This record gives sequence, structure tokens and C-alpha cells, in this order.
Amino acid sequence: MDKEKFNLLNQIKYPSDLRRLSIGQLPEVCRELREDIVEELSVNPGHLASSLGVTELTVALHYVYDTPNDLLVWDVGHQAYGHKILTGRRETFCTNRKLHGLRPFPTPLESEYDTFTCGHASNSISAALGMAVANRDRHVVAIIGDGAMSGGLAFEGLNNVSSTPNDLLIVLNDNDMSIDRAVGGMEKYLLNLDTNATYNKIRFKASQWLHARGLMSEDRRKGLIRLNNAIKSALSHQQNIFEGMNIRYFGPFDGHNVEELVRILNQLKNMRGPKLLHLHTTKGKGYKPAEESATIWHAPGKFDAETGERICSNDETLPPKYQDVFGHTLLRLAKENPRIVGVTPAMPSGCSMNIMMKELPKRTFDVGIAEGHAVTFSGGMAKEGLQPFCNIYSAFAQRAYDNIIHDVAVLNLPVVLCLDRAGLVGEDGATHHGAFDLAALRCIPNLTICSPLNERELVNLMYTAQLPDKGTFIIRYPRGRGEFPLASPEDKPVWEQPFEEIPIGKGRKLKEGKGTAVLSIGPVGNNVAEAVRDTEAAHYDLRFLKPLDETLLHELGQNFKHIITVEDGVRNGGMGSAVLEWMSDHDYHPHVVRLGLPDEFVEHGTVAELQHIVGLDAGNIRKTLSEINN
Repeated sequence: MDKEKFNLLNQIKYPSDLRRLSIGQLPEVCRELREDIVEELSVNPGHLASSLGVTELTVALHYVYDTPNDLLVWDVGHQAYGHKILTGRRETFCTNRKLHGLRPFPTPLESEYDTFTCGHASNSISAALGMAVANRDRHVVAIIGDGAMSGGLAFEGLNNVSSTPNDLLIVLNDNDMSIDRAVGGMEKYLLNLDTNATYNKIRFKASQWLHARGLMSEDRRKGLIRLNNAIKSALSHQQNIFEGMNIRYFGPFDGHNVEELVRILNQLKNMRGPKLLHLHTTKGKGYKPAEESATIWHAPGKFDAETGERICSNDETLPPKYQDVFGHTLLRLAKENPRIVGVTPAMPSGCSMNIMMKELPKRTFDVGIAEGHAVTFSGGMAKEGLQPFCNIYSAFAQRAYDNIIHDVAVLNLPVVLCLDRAGLVGEDGATHHGAFDLAALRCIPNLTICSPLNERELVNLMYTAQLPDKGTFIIRYPRGRGEFPLASPEDKPVWEQPFEEIPIGKGRKLKEGKGTAVLSIGPVGNNVAEAVRDTEAAHYDLRFLKPLDETLLHELGQNFKHIITVEDGVRNGGMGSAVLEWMSDHDYHPHVVRLGLPDEFVEHGTVAELQHIVGLDAGNIRKTLSEINN
């Protein structure tokens, strides 16, 4: 990459350098920053379209505010690549998402310019409000967008903003997108919301005049806002939800006019009380392929920056991705079982529910970034006779923990909760690893919890889960490809092969052995199979964490001196702990070694790199096996 062509960007290492430029130079800074992001991500994949869409906003915020003294709180951290580049990380941005390189999302653990963790969505308003209350002498800005306003936590934050003394500025980056097209009432409201620009200017001038004369006490300010709301509602025949909550609303404005953004932010900067600035932006702005197909270019992988051609494998004999196996199997099951419906919180393409959505749109529901609602909504449908398959990324399902207990498990409702991206997910790092589901869920009554060894098992577990009287069923499976490549493109994919019911709570012996047994659950069992090859160790696939296969465990307790448990979730409280508890309860005392994720947040890298670091690759499992027998 020719860095020399970035004349202005080369002069900027930190925002203080940016602020030395004239406002007239900022459009060129935005052009260079956008081009830099495109070129970097063409060879080191990451989240492209979202960061391109906030380029002007990013430059304007750092130009107007005294960062890092002033606090910018990003929501949906994949918007923040431009922010990283402008805050001292341009030279190392080539390491973004790589092992030991820059972290995938903003975090205070990496930079003082990163004020909070934002790996998922909807937390910026709540976190920024806390910072604003704690720092009345510093400016605090929450930047929320990419569909995050649909999350329940965002509404809770807005409700508290309206009743807590603060000077918070909320910037709403409204691009009508999350990963897929944004959905829901809030998105429709934002799409239709319009405010007269002249009216905004007059109102701002009046506000400045009152401030200058000391006539804007808190009580007077609230009274004027209420009067303003009434006048505006009468003129526009529309109630503004934000001003109805005593949050002053400005917009919508063009989020790609950097000079206008600077002027607006300077006007709002010292205005007292909570404020919301509504910006219209285009996801993928400035790079035609991303503008035309923002969902595909959310995280496109490697591509040719000049032509926009994505560099994808065309080998049709590769094993399918687990998410595609899920999507095709769900469609097939739904065609056979009219009770089946699909639910996803803003991830139809990410989890491949878009396959069913395309053919059976009236039986699929994208509920927006609202995991808790997705589960309770599924519970309501199940209560009235439907069979929901609710697909949530494992890490994001943590936000629905109470809903799983209170709204589904208590009544043992027939909801199939499919936890995609379980285990280590790779470059997205600590906030996205599906590390905690096994340990968190196994203590909840009425749940069946299982994990397939491979994609064939996933198909059959999905089939089993929708059979009558199976109750609440949880299936966890990883990101990435399965284990069975097609011998030729003419072969039938796994989702077209005959279904087979899997007995609930039954594992299986995969390899005979003596002395030591290795017990695994889920796809990490394929690493175990490689590790125990050409050894005397036995290998068992537990398959179900709940209920446990007691016949299998009795066999282990009676016949093996050593047991190694292997899982791609946290070691503490997971499958290995369940086995230890069971052995103790039944008066067996084998030597048990538990392999799993350590009691720390695992950072980012490829799945293979991370499995090696935490000891879950075949080599380390074989090493443990050797050590236990010596």
C-alpha cells in the first residue's frame, strides 16, 4: 500500500493533529481516511461498510471535541475503524483482529481514546449517561447506530437520560441497517421522522439568546421543551418521541457533510441538558460495491480494492458452513412441519435464516437487535401451539438469560434455541466467543442441552428437537465449516439426506480403548479423534450435557482409571465439572483432567491459533494424554 499518497492523513497521528487543520481540509481528510480503510481491509478482512458510513462523523467528533479528555462512547464497535486510525493506531491497524494485534472492537484495555467496551450493541446510552453523571466537567457523546436503537437497553438508557440531570449528547447514526436491513417500529419511525431545518435554526438561536441571559435554569429549560414540543406537534402533526421524553432533538441532518457536522456539533457542544442529534448516513458510503450491497460488505473478507471483486473460494466440494446447514435444514423441516416458525434478532444472513425467510416469509421473524425479546416472543408462540426455532449467537444469548429461565424453561415450552457461534469464534475476540453457554445453562431445569460432533449430527438434532414432547431444546454449534466435504458437486448435501432421530441424553463410544478415556462434547471432538488416533485411549462423544448419559458415565467410572474431558466452553462449571459432580455423587473416583477455556477472557486470533493457546488442539490433547499415562 502506498501510504505516501495520503497527504493529510499522514500528518495525523492523534486527534490533536487533526484539530490543527482548517475546516476546509476536512473533506479531503475524510476521502483519504475512507480510502485507507478500504485498502487496509482488502488484505486484512474486517468490518468494512459500517466504518465507511461514519467517516465524516468520526472526523467531525474528533475535530470538535477535546478527546481523550472528552469522552466518545461508541455503540456497535465495528463502526469505529476510522476512530482507531485517528487515535494513534494507524501504523498498527494492519494487525487489527490478528493474534496479538489490535483488538477487533474498541476497549479501554487498548487505548485511552476507547472509553468503553462495545463488542455488541445498545449499551452506549447507558454507559455514556453514567460517565456524564460522573464527569459533569467533561463532554460525553454516545454514538449509536447500525440498528442498535432497537435494543431494549437503548430504551432503558433513554428513559433514564430524560430523568437524570446530565448534558449528554446522543448521536443517532441512522443508516436503516444493522447487518441486514433494520426492522421494527423504531426504524420505521426514524425513516419517517422529519424536522424543518429552518425551525431548528430558529430554535437554536432562541436557546442561545436565553442561555446568554441566564434564563435557562433546569425548570425553565424543561418548561420550554414542553412548550416547544406542543408547538412542533401542532405544526407537523407528529409527536417526536425523543422530545416527548424531554431530550432535545436536532435533525435529521446529512451525516456525510463533514463541514456542516462540525458547525452543528460546535453549536450543541455547550448546550445544557440531554440532546439527540439525528443523522442520515449510508452504510458503505464512498465505496460503490459496499453502498450497493451493504449486507454482503458488512464483513466481506478479502477483496480487490480497485475492482470490488471479492476473493472467495469457489470449491464446491468444501464442507458446508454450520450456519448454512442450519438454514437449509430449517427450511426443509418447516416445509414438513407447519408449526415451525423461525426467529432471529437481526441476524437473518449471519445465521442463514434468510434461506427460510426467502421462501416462507410469513413464518420467519427478524425482531431487531433484541435477544431477550426474541426468546420471550418465541415462548409466547410456543405457548399457543407453534414450534419456534430461535437462532441467537451464543455470546449474544447471554442478554436473554433471564428470558430463557422465566419465559421458556419454567413452562418447559417447546422452543428450540439454536446457539450459533458457540465456542471460539476467532478474530472477533472476547466479546464474541461463545464461551459461557454450557456452564450458564446446565443449571436450569427443563432444558435439553446438546452439541453436535459434526454437521450431520446438527441436522438430526434439529429434526429430533421438533418432534412432539421434547420441551425446551438447546443446540449449540460453532462458526465455520463442518467436517464432511462433498466428494463431488453431485453429492447430496447433509440437509437433503434422510433424518434420523437421536435418543435424548444418549452419547456414544467412538473408539475402544483402555486405561484412559477421553470424553468430549461438540465439534471439538474432532480434535480429540485426531489426538487419540494410534493410541490406546478410548474416545466417547457425550453429545448431551443435559440430561447426562448415565449409562455411559457408569461405564467410564467402572472401567477407566483416567478420564480427560474436552469442551470448547469455560472449564469452570462446564461439562467437565458436571462429570466430576456425577462421579462424586456415584462414588467413583477416577483421575479427571478437564480441558476447556481458562478462567479469563480469550482474546482474538484464528480459531486454530486460539485452540493451540488454550490447549484444545489435537497436539495439546495428545500431550495431555501422554502426561496422564506417565
